[in-house]
Amino acid sequence: MANRQYDSGLRSREALMARPSSSSDEVQVQIDPMHADLDDQIYGLRGQLRKLKGVALEIESEAKYQNDFISQLQSTLAKAQAGVKHNMRRMNKKIVQNGSNHLVHVVLFALFCFFVVYLISKFSKR
Repeated sequence: MANRQYDSGLRSREALMARPSSSSDEVQVQIDPMHADLDDQIYGLRGQLRKLKGVALEIESEAKYQNDFISQLQSTLAKAQAGVKHNMRRMNKKIVQNGSNHLVHVVLFALFCFFVVYLISKFSKR
């Protein structure tokens, strides 16, 4: 009995008859009155499908929002990296121009501190 073609449409089961509709996305279903519980189940499934479609649309919009946000973060990060690189070049250039006396000052300060600690330890023993 399945898949026999009638004038009103395709008969898929004893109680269901599918008819092609004007829209390609919709299929109209006619149910015999003896099987009214199937009608309720179909309406329930239709409602669940609407809910799932809503969830899918929300997921799609959230994914687009997050992709845009990630793109903005990537461009901000690229700008920050370029700024840091530019400032590092400027600092290196200034250090080379002014000479590297900073290292000499740090070494002299360390030697002075060591000498002061040595003198304090030498006089505190007596």
